[in-house]
Amino acid sequence: MSLKNRTVLITGATRGIGKAMALKLAADGANIVIAAKSVEENTKLGGTIYTAAAEVEAAGGKALAVQCDIRFEDQVQNVIDKAVAAFGGIDMLINNASAISLTPTEQTEPKRFDLIYSINVRGTFFVTKACIPHLKKSNHAHILTLSPPVNLQPKWLAGHIAYTMTKYNMSMMAMGWAEELKSYPIASNALWPKTTIDTAAVRNLLGGEALAKMSRKPEVLADAAYYILSKPPKDCTGNCFIDEDVFAAEGITDLEKYAVVPGAKLYRDLFVD
Repeated sequence: MSLKNRTVLITGATRGIGKAMALKLAADGANIVIAAKSVEENTKLGGTIYTAAAEVEAAGGKALAVQCDIRFEDQVQNVIDKAVAAFGGIDMLINNASAISLTPTEQTEPKRFDLIYSINVRGTFFVTKACIPHLKKSNHAHILTLSPPVNLQPKWLAGHIAYTMTKYNMSMMAMGWAEELKSYPIASNALWPKTTIDTAAVRNLLGGEALAKMSRKPEVLADAAYYILSKPPKDCTGNCFIDEDVFAAEGITDLEKYAVVPGAKLYRDLFVD
């Protein structure tokens, strides 16, 4: 199914995975609503909502850039209102915005805990809530949340309890929405990479250039998202997808083109055994 003229709201789409998804869907003719905080470029991170919008337009889609911090409901509602005014509705929501902090309990300050919880859990919940009335009106409604399968192996819980809890909360919400909204039908799925992805978080916070070279490009998740979002909502909902499994279902097993360094040993991402 073509996504031409479908309206997709993506949180945190100025760079990395969110932007890669925006460009992939734009190339199919989708309208992309870029909801993110950056209006001035950070030299360490790169990109603003306006530069991302220009790339979306160049890729073949229509773009609407709206500054939004998803911790604040009034800013979220402003994005929704402008998206509906510009494009007539919302067909899909990609919950991509997320904060990371890989600290053990004693090193997790209240301010950091509140930040990751308010973005990953509270923000994701209330962005989705605000979109649901418009998704109900679409005949091809999808919610896609960037979060992992809930893996209760103690090793994934021990090192960074606060962060793990928020990402698992996102997955639980994704599965809950699949059941809550199935009668409309509105699909809800989660998506997570098998390997680390070359993003600003990987380069600046996790492993630097060395880990980036053991990672895949963000386009691997963009292409996986495209396959998911192209499916009829009633036929594809309630899944915690790993990107490699999405490709395998499409008969694609050679993912070498996504490697940052072809032939390099890839580093497995968090929460994936």
